[in-house]
Amino acid sequence: MATDYDSPRKTDEDINEDSLQELQARRVDKGTGTIDVDPDEVNEGLELPGADLSGEELAVRVLPRQADEFTCSRCFLVHHRSQLAEERNGQLVCKECV
Repeated sequence: MATDYDSPRKTDEDINEDSLQELQARRVDKGTGTIDVDPDEVNEGLELPGADLSGEELAVRVLPRQADEFTCSRCFLVHHRSQLAEERNGQLVCKECV
């Protein structure tokens, strides 16, 4: 198909540009979708840096390292054996740290 390079072309901005009526209709629709949020409820789940957590109990069940897992000697994270990249002088290294 031949292209006429002399004809005016529409840019992405021109294609996406909406009429004034469409924009006004969108503004009206957005106003109806507001939600009342209590600021006290939003802040309840946030922890402040340096907060005293000495009275908190661990709510996660921690499992010991399994037989098919290893601890990376660089990042000290426990990974599955499928993530083992290499072993250097008895030190196991994961794929992310190589």
